[in-house]
Amino acid sequence: MAATAMQVGLYAPGRQAWGGSTPEIYFCKQIDNSRVVRLNDPERGREVGMLSAALGVFFLLVMVYAWQHFSAIEYGYRIEALKAQREILVESNRALRLEQASLRDPERIDMLARQMGLQSPQAGQLQSLEPTPAEPAAPVMARAMPTQTIAGAP
Repeated sequence: MAATAMQVGLYAPGRQAWGGSTPEIYFCKQIDNSRVVRLNDPERGREVGMLSAALGVFFLLVMVYAWQHFSAIEYGYRIEALKAQREILVESNRALRLEQASLRDPERIDMLARQMGLQSPQAGQLQSLEPTPAEPAAPVMARAMPTQTIAGAP
């Protein structure tokens, strides 16, 4: 019988039984499950449904956590960008205030006026819009100055 098993290829020559003299012989058994009908198991269906529902809820929780986490990171980037933009605007505002102060300098304005041929106002040409101490609460309206001949004007 060993000779037939060796010819078929079912004999394992390196493996021997406990006694050492009995060889192991493997036989192939053909199994045909084509006529077997699987019965529907309602208990197994419920278990699979519960497992699917639990996995779905777990997946949903993980996705909500991930969404919140990435939103927090995105908001952090937005905050940093807005802080950088604010710093740029503050620096620009400081530069503009400095430029405004230099442009409002009375000495500079006087020098430019003299270069254009303007003269300092004469006494009586200047009229203050500030209220006088006699009537501090009265509103001040603009008034036309009396017509005077200005030197050099036609």
